Amino acid sequence: MKTIIKFFAILFILNLSTGLLPHKANAHGGVSFQVFYDELSPYGSWVNYPEHGYAWIPSVGAGFSPYGSGGHWVFTQFGWTWASDYSWGWAPFHYGRWLYDPLYGWIWVPDTVWGPAWVLWRTSPGYCGWAPIKPGVSIHIAYGPNYHIPPDWWLFVPNQYIGSANINEYYGPRSNNSTIINNTTVVNRTYKPEGSNTEYVAGPDKATIEKATGKPIKAVTVKDSDKPGQRLRGEELSLYRPQMVRAEDNGENPAPRKVTDLKDVKPASQSDMNESRREPLTHPKQEEPSSIAPGNDGDLKAQPSSKDVEVGPDRSINQSAPRKIRKEKSPKR
Repeated sequence: MKTIIKFFAILFILNLSTGLLPHKANAHGGVSFQVFYDELSPYGSWVNYPEHGYAWIPSVGAGFSPYGSGGHWVFTQFGWTWASDYSWGWAPFHYGRWLYDPLYGWIWVPDTVWGPAWVLWRTSPGYCGWAPIKPGVSIHIAYGPNYHIPPDWWLFVPNQYIGSANINEYYGPRSNNSTIINNTTVVNRTYKPEGSNTEYVAGPDKATIEKATGKPIKAVTVKDSDKPGQRLRGEELSLYRPQMVRAEDNGENPAPRKVTDLKDVKPASQSDMNESRREPLTHPKQEEPSSIAPGNDGDLKAQPSSKDVEVGPDRSINQSAPRKIRKEKSPKR
């Protein structure tokens, strides 16, 4: 009897320790989607979403917006990079794409390629804005003339606040988005690291933002982390950003350990949806102080295009700083 008890005790310890081990790369040098499924499960629900397969719905408060709630922009060697305050932010803001479901709110669809942020940018002499790129859309398609992003997906701030750690306090009302969009141009700037086949969306020109702020932009350097998570400390943004692959070594496709039926997911309330269309909530409590320290500009290459032209009527925009948004309860982590 003692032998049996000892055997099961050892088995339990082995299973527990296995769950604590970091996700290892397979024989092909990549980490499978299982790391997404396992690491994000405590913070939301995995569902089987029509046309996209496994997708993740975060458990967040009213008003959540990807690349808007719980984080801010920092300038790195890759261009403007989203530094999330959420413990799970290393994944859905740097891999995959977001979509908005009118019933369930924002939903993340995973993908294999890491990026500083998968957004499209627009600028004018006074404003800077960004919006998530939809699932299945490459940056080259996003820059095309036929790609459309709903106006209320966009967030705009006066140029001088793009690098602010409290950027959420300066978002303009989304009711003004259509007017601002008609007076802005698409920022067609990408960055391709040497020896890489991947192009990243670099975002607004550094000199333009420095002119608006009247001072140099202090940059941070992205460093690789060996375990899921991210940390912004001093001049470094540590991020877990492994090469991702969809399948395991044995050819089997990983899957979430628990998949919630869509009909069992609590719909976002109408007030939640309306709020998320207006302005995101403030940052969640940060685990580490967020600061921006001196670093290198990075080798960003502007790639002007015939598409990078002003669209719409030339209507004036109020360039004054918006009233600060009243802080509300932080979203759930």
